[in-house]
Amino acid sequence: MNTPLYHLQQVEKVYDGRSVLHIEELSVYAGEILALVGPSGVGKSTLLRLLNFLERPTRGSITFRGRKFDGQEEVPLAERRRATTVFQRPFLLNRSVRANVAYGLRLRGQYDGEQQVADVLQRVGLQDVADQNARTLSGGEAQRVALARAIILQPDVLLLDEPTANLDPYNVNLIENIVRQMNETQQMTIVLVTHNVFQARRLAHRVTLLLNGRVIETAPTETFFNTPHDARTAAFVRGDMVY
Repeated sequence: MNTPLYHLQQVEKVYDGRSVLHIEELSVYAGEILALVGPSGVGKSTLLRLLNFLERPTRGSITFRGRKFDGQEEVPLAERRRATTVFQRPFLLNRSVRANVAYGLRLRGQYDGEQQVADVLQRVGLQDVADQNARTLSGGEAQRVALARAIILQPDVLLLDEPTANLDPYNVNLIENIVRQMNETQQMTIVLVTHNVFQARRLAHRVTLLLNGRVIETAPTETFFNTPHDARTAAFVRGDMVY
């Protein structure tokens, strides 16, 4: 593969004296979809926050786009804006769908994005509710608003934290198609946290298993599911792991 977009080395995150994440080494490559799987509480969401520079590592370094950050320095705003996160429970403003999607552009000083907003709403299938209050939407529609609000910023990296949890199959399929399209048409790098191993298999180019805050195995998707190297990965894929 090419030079990694991200490269993590000996990255540890400690909360209240307890190490919740210790990544010896992990790379994310430009243009790939990398799925992070594993039981709840193993550090997947913490890893996303580090990748988005919402938090700093306690120890170790994260190299992003060739520049190394060790947690002691402030990551420049221009770099932080290259990665955007969509959380499992997005916070929507008490405004129209259109205003929610345009919000990020306005924060960046862009007030002429009406056509961009219209295009993105069309892409996520929300053009017919553009003027509806976002807080009156269904769960699946709300998640698509959050996704639209992220992709309109055209980030290099889209970080997704359980984007389809508790959604019906129709909305799961819609969101997966949007994610796949963004990756294929814009070569957007996507890191996806999911408990749905079927979703990981459908979407990801590579899959990483985390257990107890550590990377157990990272492999191309078919290898991960069909011929994993680690017995713990095999147990997880079979559904034999109790958690």
